Amino acid sequence: MTIWEILGFALLKILVIVSIMLLTVSYLVYFERRISAWAQNRLGPNRVGWEGILQPFADVLKLLLKEDIVPYQANKTIHTLAPIIALFVAFTTYAVIPFGPTINVFDYSIPLVVADVNIGILYVLALTSLGVYAVTFAGWSSGSKYSLLGGIRSSAQMISYEISMGFSIGGVLLLAESLRPLTIVETQGQWLWNAWIQPIGFITFVVSAFAETNRLPFDLPEAEPELVGGFHTEYSSMKFAGFFLAEYANMIVASGLIVTLYLGGYNIPFINIETLGLPAWLPVLIYISAFLFKMAALLFFFIWVRWSIPRFRYDQLMSLGWKVMFPLSLINIIWVAALIMIFNL
Repeated sequence: MTIWEILGFALLKILVIVSIMLLTVSYLVYFERRISAWAQNRLGPNRVGWEGILQPFADVLKLLLKEDIVPYQANKTIHTLAPIIALFVAFTTYAVIPFGPTINVFDYSIPLVVADVNIGILYVLALTSLGVYAVTFAGWSSGSKYSLLGGIRSSAQMISYEISMGFSIGGVLLLAESLRPLTIVETQGQWLWNAWIQPIGFITFVVSAFAETNRLPFDLPEAEPELVGGFHTEYSSMKFAGFFLAEYANMIVASGLIVTLYLGGYNIPFINIETLGLPAWLPVLIYISAFLFKMAALLFFFIWVRWSIPRFRYDQLMSLGWKVMFPLSLINIIWVAALIMIFNL
């Protein structure tokens, strides 16, 4: 395969993933509003289109037509750069998450992942650590004490939970002996998922993902009773929409990571699709559907938790991160290492 063919296939996968993510993010907002209405016995959006199905397009149009207001005391360059960083991190992180097995197209072996790199997990950790800059820059550059407090809270929160997240992934890497996401999926097989082998690591990673994405009950950087709107108080129009899109895109990335690292990726439990004698294209479609189904279930869980659990106090949040999550993630690594030594996994 020539370099141009590799670049062509990579560009095609990028266009497909970005298009799907933009559409999914738009409708994820709609589904969140519908699910929250169901949880609170309300109607939710039901006016624009059948059952409100066109509401995301109305929201985008409204935000496009709003005036972009920048505070007089703001640092305009950083103020503009912050939502761009947030969107960049959210969309580029997905590049190494495999959504299906390697397929053959015109005698070419094409992995269903944008970038099949051996250091994929390090790439994810590096990019997610950049997300804190977007929030901190937004808070500092706005020239508002409320925004600044939200940015500072976010930086402290993300740092504390990134440590737990990194150590939680350590157990997965010990079992897979690789940083390549496709290899991690393949080593989990059909049913021996990492969630069953290391439930402590799975739980700590999921809780850390909530904190990383600034979702309730860990949305202290946006706490309305204390900080008005948090780090994005002084944002309007499409800049505000950038942070909004980045939050939901991060939910998709977090769900994809959880599926890849702990829930077997695109594998289906207890069924070997390859032995069923199906047409060549059908197993691939089944694998992709299984991956998307697991992601959809996790996204529903993200939304469900938001409308079920009240917000933590800031001291409770930090105590949970340093006094509970961090020790549990260390215990998880010791547990996995012991399993490897005893059972030669």
